[in-house]
Amino acid sequence: MVVFVVLAAAGCAGSAPGAGGKVDVVTTTEILADLVQRVGGDQVSATSLVPAGGDPHSYEPTPADAKRVARADVTFTNHLLLEPQSLIKTIDANAPKDAPNISLAEAAESYGAHVIPLVEDIGLDVLWLGLRVRGTGKARGATRTSSIHLTATKIDGPGKLVAYLTESLGQPDLYFDSSNPADSTTLPPAAHTHLNWAFTKPGVYHLTLEGRLDNGRPLGKGTFTFAVGVEPHQVEPADGGKATVLDDGHTDLTVDLDSGQVYAYSDAQRVGAAQSVVPAGRVVIDVPGKALETVPDDPRFAFLGKAGAQIHQLPQAVLGKHVHGEIDPHLWEDVANAKAYVQLIRDTLIEVDPQSAPTYKTNTDAYLRELDELDEYVRSQLAKIPADRRQLITTHDAFGYLASAYQLKVAGFVVPNPAQEPSVDQVRRLSETIRNLKVPAVFTEPNLAQRASVLTQVARDNGVRVCSIYGDSFDEHARSYVAMMRHNADELLLCLGESR
Repeated sequence: MVVFVVLAAAGCAGSAPGAGGKVDVVTTTEILADLVQRVGGDQVSATSLVPAGGDPHSYEPTPADAKRVARADVTFTNHLLLEPQSLIKTIDANAPKDAPNISLAEAAESYGAHVIPLVEDIGLDVLWLGLRVRGTGKARGATRTSSIHLTATKIDGPGKLVAYLTESLGQPDLYFDSSNPADSTTLPPAAHTHLNWAFTKPGVYHLTLEGRLDNGRPLGKGTFTFAVGVEPHQVEPADGGKATVLDDGHTDLTVDLDSGQVYAYSDAQRVGAAQSVVPAGRVVIDVPGKALETVPDDPRFAFLGKAGAQIHQLPQAVLGKHVHGEIDPHLWEDVANAKAYVQLIRDTLIEVDPQSAPTYKTNTDAYLRELDELDEYVRSQLAKIPADRRQLITTHDAFGYLASAYQLKVAGFVVPNPAQEPSVDQVRRLSETIRNLKVPAVFTEPNLAQRASVLTQVARDNGVRVCSIYGDSFDEHARSYVAMMRHNADELLLCLGESR
């Protein structure tokens, strides 16, 4: 990972805020830039690093971005792992030391924002297995830009074990491969990611996972057991004691920054319940016969074996790289949270440019009144949707706050993986979800069209409308936060409301 660091010569900075020049504000997303501009008005120039229509989850910074950050009077990120760590590192490495560098989602709670867990329930018929780092590790010297190394120090079994990610365009990215000893990957603190776990032959496998901070400080080590195509309750776990078989729901192989332990963090056998800790040495992960997949006829997947060969695979379920934490970062989908952002932005600008405080307060008061009207508009529009039609099937999990604030329900779906075309079973599962919920429409996001092909196909096959709502970014049809939220309310009512 490359982090761009710009060294500014003394005396080359622009005019001080409030001394005839505008306050230069750099944000990570267009949504944040719009909120800042509404508060700052003519006293502020707010720009976004992620370009129009870009995906803030995957945007990679450039040297020009580092220069913009180095000139900024204020920087605002959303964080809670919305943005990729490379972007956060670029900001933290280049932001002037005396300039506020604010993580809005984390700091806005004191202004009345509320956060909710990021609940993922795709409803797979096999275990959904990922990797996770829990805790902040502050006592061990970790920061939000730290990288925690997760290394597979030992893998054994009757065949190959490969853990890999399928990117948004179908490109595989290998994390662990038993034919390459001591493979390693990294995650930031309090982060989680999805992976595919493939096994080329049935039998019992063991994976020893070790954690280490980027400052060299060792964390824990633990060995997980996989029962692949065999009866899991007859398999002895790594510590030789009583096994805990994990066979459904959502589980992560986890390194804990605060305790220094390695364990499974799992809701298996208790889908929808809070996740619990299972020591690595007691874990037996069930990879059943129904996890059989065919190696696609694609040279990019040759590492799995010959095309057409049968392998066992636990799917990553959500296509593309999506590193996130335990808290849903999309706070702005609840207008009340956007109001908290706005008040925090106001106070930050006043700190930087106190002589313009009256302007910032006046602008904020007017904008808060507009946001109150927006909140009432969204609420009244969505209240018109019948109770049995309040199901959301979307491109990615960005609408938990919208659902929580306005009494909707987010429903999950399975994205095909790893083949470029969906299998018959994958199409069937998504079709059954749409039919069982009797949803009249599904929703794609304009900036994530490449991830929506399967959802669009299955919706059309089932005679379901395909509609569009905004999650993380604007486009040419919605160039402000207010316009975005009004569109979402109107589109949800149009597509989920009574047929016209």
